[in-house]
Amino acid sequence: MMNAITVIGASWGGLQAMETILGSLPKNLAIAIAVAQHRHKDSEGELVSCLQRSSLLPVVEVTDKQAIAPGQVYLAPADYHLLVEPGHFALSTEAPVAYARPSIDVLFESTADAYGERAIGVILTGSSQDGSQGLAKVKSYGGIAIVQEPTTAVSRIMPDAAIAAVVSATILPLPEIAPFLVKLCSSSFFTSSSG
Repeated sequence: MMNAITVIGASWGGLQAMETILGSLPKNLAIAIAVAQHRHKDSEGELVSCLQRSSLLPVVEVTDKQAIAPGQVYLAPADYHLLVEPGHFALSTEAPVAYARPSIDVLFESTADAYGERAIGVILTGSSQDGSQGLAKVKSYGGIAIVQEPTTAVSRIMPDAAIAAVVSATILPLPEIAPFLVKLCSSSFFTSSSG
């Protein structure tokens, strides 16, 4: 059985939110984290270097067919959709979804298909509704849905849309998301990898 995976979606204000979360995660975190952050299609590696300054975990930009390993932070490259398949990632240049590539919905929906109840979806600050459908699919497949408390977001449009789509989501202020993830990851449910 595969280890769990956490997928995080962010847009406007996402860099600061991601720095807060990654800065509070231990370097021995037992699961992988994949991030779809809306950004300009011409942006190079600035996002990786910015996040790496805050993170004890290695931060890498995903390459196609890259294996998924625990204790790593994987970023969707600019202008590519990031998809999760059992044990590895895939990149796609299919048309933008809701004007976004990378699309948070594409990342979350593919994660729900590949990981089912071992998926954790996190929606952070953002000024679009991208991610709400994907988070709903993560939840409906038995995964865990987490949304940033809208009053702690730079833009509350994305968290509000996610809360409307997933009424049973766990809603947390930004500083409480990382501790909650650590607690989830230390539970035997997410760290058992037999079979």
